[in-house]
Amino acid sequence: MKKVITYGTYDLFHQGHYNLLKRAKDLGDYLIVGVTTDNFDLERGKMNTCNNVMERIEAVKATGLADQIVIEEYCGQKIDDIQKYGVDIFAIGSDWEGYFDYLNEFCQVVYLPRTQGISSTQLRQERPTVNIGIIGTGSIAFRFVPESKNVNSAVISAAYNPDMGENMVFCEKYQIPVVANDLDELYANCNAVYIASPHYTHYDYVKSALLAGKHVLCETPFVFSMAQAEELYQIAEEKKLVLMVALKTAYTPAFGHLFSLLKSRIIGDVVEVNASVTTLTDESSEKLDCKHFGGSMSENACFPLLPIFKFLGADYRNINFYSKMKNGVDIFTKAVFRFDHAVASFQVGLGVKTEGCMTVAGTKGYVYVPAPWWKTDYFEVRYEDQNLNKKYFYPFVEEGLRYEIKDFVAAILSEGYHHQISKIENLKMAEVQECYINGINVYRL
Repeated sequence: MKKVITYGTYDLFHQGHYNLLKRAKDLGDYLIVGVTTDNFDLERGKMNTCNNVMERIEAVKATGLADQIVIEEYCGQKIDDIQKYGVDIFAIGSDWEGYFDYLNEFCQVVYLPRTQGISSTQLRQERPTVNIGIIGTGSIAFRFVPESKNVNSAVISAAYNPDMGENMVFCEKYQIPVVANDLDELYANCNAVYIASPHYTHYDYVKSALLAGKHVLCETPFVFSMAQAEELYQIAEEKKLVLMVALKTAYTPAFGHLFSLLKSRIIGDVVEVNASVTTLTDESSEKLDCKHFGGSMSENACFPLLPIFKFLGADYRNINFYSKMKNGVDIFTKAVFRFDHAVASFQVGLGVKTEGCMTVAGTKGYVYVPAPWWKTDYFEVRYEDQNLNKKYFYPFVEEGLRYEIKDFVAAILSEGYHHQISKIENLKMAEVQECYINGINVYRL
């Protein structure tokens, strides 16, 4: 029996994919089809896939051409699969001609003609465009625009800053077509808004954008009261708009896989989460401005709150804060939570430095995520028997913002999209900020 193997992403499965699989099938008696995982696609820089791996597998299965489907997860797997399955022919599209010649050492390599006039890239380009208007042109916006270029269907169409001089410099640097003089002009030139303004302005800008009928991606921290957060979600739900918080850690491959592993009880019951996010900041920084909710809690608390609420749930019993103050703001705060079944704590600082790692303790082992854990590409699961320890590696490309942009666009274009940060989690984050601002259980050091 002659075995043939081929590989592909098979995103937005089309006639060209079918034709290629049919040609590969005709080369032998048994066809093995390798479908790349989302994670492997990310490692290869493919941020533009529209279908997840299960949807792509189902599309290949529906053709009836594949006798066996395997998952391609890592570089070098093709050689392993060829040897493992006793493959006689490796078949791939002619646009790869010459690239896989090294596989001739292990089997025959055949480059198949592709169907002209159709491709996944073409179909993605024909999808609706999400025109994003930016409010606020500070440092994070300067990172957002280049990252957005890696996400299909995302186009930065306009920008607004009350300081027109800064706005013009920003738009000229990134060749943004509309330098909006006011919010009305911005809204007229976009169907979604990214809010990167100072955090004390978030509530007003989010509400304005939602009332204007625009989908919203808001930078962290979202808002500083639960009532404000509930009001904004109510508006979004009534108008059937996407409202997301740009907490980039939640959208990264490593964090998503860590969440899945913990939910599968790889370390047993989770009984403690501890995370630190601290930096040494210039005292003249706006981040330490007491008039505008400055301080380490406002600036950094959303990051450690994410794993605490993701891994333990958002229904905490109580919380205490311990803060080192300077010039009316906290330069360091430690928070301690009590849950019915676990405890959690975090450290945030703008004038105190700690090890920026995260640990998750369980009844069978623990997880160690090294600094900076909030943009990690690596973590380790550790046990009493060190021989059982396992390291996990995932991509974290450039600034990491492309992951949240991809999810924002997907949420707008796909009905029933699952959000990485739930409504209740965002509400609870706002509640924690509100408790701190109101001085509830806050103890000054």
